[in-house]
Amino acid sequence: MKKGSHFQRVLRAVNRYFIFFLLVAFVITCCMTLFLTVLAETLGIDFTEINLNAAAKLTFANVVLLSLLLTVLDAIRRKLTVERPVRRISEAAEQIMQGDFSVRVEPGIRFGTDETFHEIIASFNKMAKELAGVETLRTDFIANVSHEMKTPLAVMQNYGTLLSAPDLSEESRMEYAKGVTDAARRMSDMMTNILKLNRLENQTIYPHAETYDLGEQLCECLLRYESVWEAKNIEIETELAEDVTVRADGELLSLVWNNLLSNAFKFTPEGGRVSVRLNATAHHATVEIRDTGCGMSPEVGAHIFEKFYQGDTSHATQGNGLGLALVKRVMDVVSGEISVTSTAGEGSAFTVRLRRSSDGR
Repeated sequence: MKKGSHFQRVLRAVNRYFIFFLLVAFVITCCMTLFLTVLAETLGIDFTEINLNAAAKLTFANVVLLSLLLTVLDAIRRKLTVERPVRRISEAAEQIMQGDFSVRVEPGIRFGTDETFHEIIASFNKMAKELAGVETLRTDFIANVSHEMKTPLAVMQNYGTLLSAPDLSEESRMEYAKGVTDAARRMSDMMTNILKLNRLENQTIYPHAETYDLGEQLCECLLRYESVWEAKNIEIETELAEDVTVRADGELLSLVWNNLLSNAFKFTPEGGRVSVRLNATAHHATVEIRDTGCGMSPEVGAHIFEKFYQGDTSHATQGNGLGLALVKRVMDVVSGEISVTSTAGEGSAFTVRLRRSSDGR
């Protein structure tokens, strides 16, 4: 393999030499012919055959030497300005293929180098940086999924062991069975959210825009949690503007409202309050979901839209840290905005801003 590669390099060098030889021979022949013709006509000199043969031999020798010199200079130029950056890019690509995404290609000298190589190197380094980020996210994602699955699996295993006891009372059996069911439901919810998030991030879910009344959708989503707020004696406040229509994917937005409302009821203690407000301008609709729960610090608030992040670990068994990441991705897909304001111990308020339907109703 190396012998064949060496032969090809020699062949390319010989080929370049003959190209330079023909070029130099043509240029020098034209120049010498013009020079001798003008000289003979101006001075009235007649060149003999001996003179012409000597001049031809000398010219041929010059052509050979100049062609060799140009070939050597071109080889040095190519080695410094073409082969060296190509080799660095190839070596870096090999490292990336082996899984090393920390590799970067140094730009090298700019003098005499085609600017295209610097553009390629800059794009290559940007690609390597993006791949490194994707690999980090993938590794963290796998680690987080594995960690999150361990808890419900351990719960199911423990309750399953307890259920196998022969002298188990009916009350304990129902309690342990409920524990298994809850753990299984949590795993199912996590897998569902992972699949939804993956489809959104890979853009295999395309928004199906339709015009509908946003206030009606919010009421429908809120009523799904009626049993929750009654069980915790939570006060509900609603202030919904009428006839506020939006043009968006209703199914995707229902994921947003369900996740935000679920969090609001989850973190609001008994006797607390959850409020839902809908306001509208000519071009935008704004939804605010506020609770009087535990709230969060600015440090926690800066990470709540990240996958598997849970600021309040005391409620970890009630979620998997994917809900708000799913909400954020949905808002990106439907070209909406979401923000949060929160104070530890006083509650949180999530604000969603959407573009209204084109008719402005």
